[in-house]
Parts: sequence; C-alpha cells; structure tokens
Amino acid sequence: MSVLVGIACAILIAGAVYLGGDLIAPVAFALFIMALVWPLQARLQGHMPHLLALFLTLGVTLIVLAGLFSLTLWGFGRAAQWLIANAGRFQSLYAEAAGWLEGHGLIIAGSIVETFNVGWLIRFLQSVAARVNGMLGFAVVTGIYVMLGLLEVDVIARKLAAGEASENGRRLLAATSQTAAKLRRYMGVRSVVSLCTGFAIWGFAALAGLDLALAWGVIAFVLNYIPFIGPLLATLMPTLFTMAQFESWQMAVAVFAGMNVIQFLSGSYIEPRIAGRALAVSPFIVLLAVFAGAFMWGLAGAFIGVPMVIAALTLCEQYEGSRWVARLLSGEPPATT
Repeated sequence: MSVLVGIACAILIAGAVYLGGDLIAPVAFALFIMALVWPLQARLQGHMPHLLALFLTLGVTLIVLAGLFSLTLWGFGRAAQWLIANAGRFQSLYAEAAGWLEGHGLIIAGSIVETFNVGWLIRFLQSVAARVNGMLGFAVVTGIYVMLGLLEVDVIARKLAAGEASENGRRLLAATSQTAAKLRRYMGVRSVVSLCTGFAIWGFAALAGLDLALAWGVIAFVLNYIPFIGPLLATLMPTLFTMAQFESWQMAVAVFAGMNVIQFLSGSYIEPRIAGRALAVSPFIVLLAVFAGAFMWGLAGAFIGVPMVIAALTLCEQYEGSRWVARLLSGEPPATT
C-alpha cells in the first residue's frame, strides 16, 4: 500500500511540476546554479564584505553563462548560414530521396517536398530567434532568484543547523550539502567530457574534410551537457550536412559512424571512470529523467532532469523509509553479503 501511495504522490507531483512550469522551472535552475557557485561566494566572504562577495560571484556566473550562450549562438549560427547558402543542395538531396522512396513504393506527398525550401528555413530560424528571446527572459528571472537566494543561504543554513526545524531540518541540511557537492562534481565531469568530445569531433570533422569543422566541435561540446538527446543531435546534424556537401551517402555513413564511436567512448568509457560511484544512477532512470524533463520544460528540462534526479535520490538517502529507493535506482551493483 505504501508503494502505491508513493507512486500516486509522484504522479501528482509530476503533474503539478508540469502545470506550474513557468513558476517552478526558474526556481529549480536557480537552486542548481546556487549549488554550483556557493563555494566561490563562501570563499570570497572570508576576505571581503558579504555584498561584494555576492556581486563578484554573480559577475563570474554571468560571464561563464554568457560565454556558453555565445558559443551556442556562434555554432548554430554558422550552421544556419551554411544551410541557407546551400539550400539548393538540401532541396535536391531531399527530392532525390523522395524519388527513391517513391520508386520503392513509399509515397511521399509532393506538398512535403515543396515545404522544404528557403522560405521554410527562414521561418525555422525565426522560430529559433523567438525561443532565444524567451530564454533571455527566463535567464533574467532565474538570475533574480539566484541573487536573492545567495543572500539567505547562510541564514537558512544556521537555522537548520541550530535545530529550529527539529531533526528533519538537520537531515535536510545534510541532504542539501551532499546534493550540492554531487551537482558540482556532476557538472565538472560533464564539462571535462564535453570538452574532450568537442575537441575530438572537431579533429575528426577536420580530418574528414567537413565544412564547419570547428562549429561541429562547438555544437558537440554544448549539446553534450544534455544526456542522450544532445549527443544524438550532435551526430545527426553533421551527417545531414555531409550528405549535402559530398552528395555521397557512403561518406555520410562514415561520418555518422565515426562520430558515434567518439560519443560512445566519451559517454560509456571516459565519463563513468571520471564520475566514479558517487554519481551512479541507473541508465534507465537517466533516460527517463531526460525525456520527462524535455516533456515538461523543453530543452531546459532535458538539461536539468538528471540533476533533479540526483537531488531526489540524495534526499531519499537521508531517511530510512526511502533509503531503499536510492539504492534501487542507483547504478551500483547489489551489496554482497
């Protein structure tokens, strides 16, 4: 019965998170950023006034985020420019594919072929620009939450440590401290792996003679922060562009295979050895978190889905009644007796 009640509560919470995404998503991202930058502010507070440390921390955070945002815009912008300049190649490639499929009994409506033109590309880029503007508004709201939250971290931590919220408060403090440490390690691991993947993709694309080799490396670096979905997009996009550039499906298959080998080595070999057992989460749960996050909050949700799972499992570890959930959903092997 307790398991059924827990499942029902989880469904209700998921529904509330989905319906209240405009309110909850900025708070979730703010808490995530606070967990990452708090050690910097705590160190600065030991050498300067609290407010000055806060503004320096926010400044460093803004610079890092602006750098990642600029890299993303540059990489996708270069790809969009190449796409528009070579729209005729894509149109011809798509028409040939449609003819081949129709010749083999797979009918594709002519209207779909007509849709794939320069006008469609312009409308697509306009929609991307609108999404970018929406992300800027989201970032402003999140930044306000981060600033206000960092002002109160010390106060709330002292209250919980003093037992003002009883034993549950101390457990919550321990859980948040452990979660913050795990999230910092998670982002550190993903940053190292993403950087290695980006350099590897750049080198492979340059050796293969692909246009936009550096852009593909930047895109792979950025998208690798999103498990499963990011690496898939980072390999599919260069493959499609390779088809248009070389007009050879054999070359496209070779590029797709080579980039997937790089993604496999970084995701299945390098990352687990850097992350260690502290961040062990079941691959099924990781995949579920990514797709559930994308369903609720779009691309931003796909990014933060795994950190939210890490936080939830860390909280479960603090209570005897829910500790079995953390053990069950972790990627660790069963304990030997």
